[in-house]
Amino acid sequence: MIDRIAQKAGLSPQWDAFAGMSLKRNKPLVPAQSIAGRALVTVIAIMTFLASLAAGSGLLVAQASRDWTQTVSREMTIQVKPVAGRDIEADVRQAAELARAAPGVANVRIFDKGQSEHLLEPWLGAGLDLGALPIPRLIVVELGAARMDTALLRKALAERAPNAMLDDHRLWLERLAAMARALVGLVTLIFALVLVAMGLAITFATHGAMAGNREIVDVLHFVGAEDRFIASQFQRHFLWLGLRGGCIGAGFAMAAFALSGLLSGWFANSAESDQLQAMFGGFSLGLAGYLAITLLAVAVAFLTAAISRAIVFRHLRAMG
Repeated sequence: MIDRIAQKAGLSPQWDAFAGMSLKRNKPLVPAQSIAGRALVTVIAIMTFLASLAAGSGLLVAQASRDWTQTVSREMTIQVKPVAGRDIEADVRQAAELARAAPGVANVRIFDKGQSEHLLEPWLGAGLDLGALPIPRLIVVELGAARMDTALLRKALAERAPNAMLDDHRLWLERLAAMARALVGLVTLIFALVLVAMGLAITFATHGAMAGNREIVDVLHFVGAEDRFIASQFQRHFLWLGLRGGCIGAGFAMAAFALSGLLSGWFANSAESDQLQAMFGGFSLGLAGYLAITLLAVAVAFLTAAISRAIVFRHLRAMG
């Protein structure tokens, strides 16, 4: 009876090949190894790699932003500018004493002339003689648990050390937060676009697999095979492809972040490395970051299986 149905449908050549399988349960409906399957694994691996880089970069920027906010919000800076006719060392000591006497201050650190000059090396370069330049002196004020009255300290500095200026870093905090939000938003957009591209690639691959096995799928549907059984064959096939591609892409992404961390450690003494570490915190994802990339690889595999299953179900329902 099945043969007559296949002959009426004009599917005799393909049915002969399908019948030669003897309907073995261990014979997959979709070939496990094919050129299209290997191409899809490659595409999924590349997309997972890019998505992992985007997600990891977003985590690094968000973590660095929290570190910036926590560090900067606990400190203030007093900048003492050199003025002709005034002893800058005396002004620095006077400003430091006023800061120590202010309520809410936990510690006061004075940067000497050499330390102040060292802060300019990332912009001016190392090895320059800066002795003739009027370089301001810095005083770092570490805040305690009690709230500090910045207006009172500014008034005291204006009266007793007029060339000293208090900076509470509020403007810098706002700029850092805005920059971090923009970067996180950008990597989120990239992450979403990569996932959309991956979904489109899986969709086309599923349609291609169904087109290559259309006759067999049609015969199974006509003879009463459950849609769930047919869809599960495709789902199992694409789940395995997605898992392979996701693991490969996630593995390369983990290796890239680990290598970046090693390189940042090797060049830790350079000015460029100091700036990068200030921006990204040393490229160290930590256990949570690597776990997130692993979960992303698993999610990609299940996303691949879910998309293929939905497409197969839609095709079978359209057949009636």
